[in-house]
Amino acid sequence: MTDALSDIRLLVLDVDGVLTDAGVYIAADGSDTKRFSIKDGLGIKIAMEAGLGVAIISGHASEATVHRFRGLGVEDVIVGALDKTPPFNELLQRHGLEARQVAAMGDDLPDLPLLRAAGFAATVPDAPVEVRGAADLVTQRRGGEGAVREVIEHILKAQGRWVDIVSRFDR
Repeated sequence: MTDALSDIRLLVLDVDGVLTDAGVYIAADGSDTKRFSIKDGLGIKIAMEAGLGVAIISGHASEATVHRFRGLGVEDVIVGALDKTPPFNELLQRHGLEARQVAAMGDDLPDLPLLRAAGFAATVPDAPVEVRGAADLVTQRRGGEGAVREVIEHILKAQGRWVDIVSRFDR
């Protein structure tokens, strides 16, 4: 696993079921709200500060998702993408990357093409068996409970960057 992670330059994340518990709250006006983990948010900020790119590709078009990840400084926030392959390929081109340099994290069947295309694939423990079978890593934590942070730590540790990150906080 460490070899595959050493070349990762971009982490592509699904949202619902990965960064959330897969639940959604719908208001009377039709707008949605979601609960996101602060631990995942800090992990995303740490990743970007360490030079690891982060992108969002979600099948659900949600203003809450756009607001959350733009607020964290994520530039590539793509929502409403039921077929995630075209935006994945666009990200490769935009960032000048090969698929082997990308880690992807998804939790359900629509994420399978993305997980199979990426150089490293991660999922959550309650993903369908087919998705878990396509993953290089099944996290200990569930979606919305620090699973993304867990993947980010795996990547940064494999790249030898985690100790420096911890030392910035431990003064």
